[in-house]
Amino acid sequence: MNGIIVIDKPKDHTSFDIVAIVRRILHEKKIGHTGTLDPMATGVLPVLVGRAAKAQSLLPDTDKSYIADFRLGITTDTLDITGQVLSEKKCSVTREEILSVLPRFRGDIMQVPPMYSAVQKDGVRLYDLARRGIEVERAARPVHISELELVSFDCDTQCGRLKTVCSKGTYIRVICDDIGKALGCGCVMTALRRTAACGFSEADALTLEKLKEYAEAGDIGRYIRTTDSIFACYPELTVSEGQRFRFTNGGALALDRLKGADLSSDGQMLRVYGPDRVFLGLGRTDTDRNELSVEKLFFINTNTD
Repeated sequence: MNGIIVIDKPKDHTSFDIVAIVRRILHEKKIGHTGTLDPMATGVLPVLVGRAAKAQSLLPDTDKSYIADFRLGITTDTLDITGQVLSEKKCSVTREEILSVLPRFRGDIMQVPPMYSAVQKDGVRLYDLARRGIEVERAARPVHISELELVSFDCDTQCGRLKTVCSKGTYIRVICDDIGKALGCGCVMTALRRTAACGFSEADALTLEKLKEYAEAGDIGRYIRTTDSIFACYPELTVSEGQRFRFTNGGALALDRLKGADLSSDGQMLRVYGPDRVFLGLGRTDTDRNELSVEKLFFINTNTD
């Protein structure tokens, strides 16, 4: 079994929990996921099955979409409602005041990772340090926020909802915390749902219950996405039979002998297909050497993996 299954991750499960559950349901050892979701988060989590697990280190940096609930007037050590409360005060922020600070967090911004995160410092996860009561300095990292919209806000409860479309590595709870700082009242994220990731949406996702049901019925095949679907943002290239043989044996292909794709950009990643439309793998252009080198093969010539 090879390909991608998009899971609708339930609350109170880690991404690693989902991998373990999918492994048991499918009886497949090779399983990987496409990006960590906090236990409190729900939503789109593409899971890589079989040979598709080799794609884990090559995932395109596509935008991800989220819906986040927040509450003003409170701060916690985790920046979400699951953490220990650090401060709490009554506030009366208006919708207009929130709208006035949102532009600060759109576009290219710098974001400091939270202490409760999987980011490593000197080989140690930040959340491991945080659990021991240790706080360390973290360097701000560039992220891109292409959309940040206020979906709703209740002035009486000081609770609202944000829609965010952002680059890989963005922490939504940090955005909420930064909004609270900008308003001078504090803010925590109270719920988070990922609505799109790696080119997949909620409409593509299966609950764990449905996955188990389809697997037991022997009907899971129709819900497995092809491995190349996760690389849909890259241009495609179809090669000849001779070129397929060379490429799948690790050989680079001469750029000037390839047709059907723009090969003028150096370092361009492409999806490579055989003449029968079978996905072979990823290639990368090297214009100085006039070749398309093998980045990763997904097609297997032999009977073993």
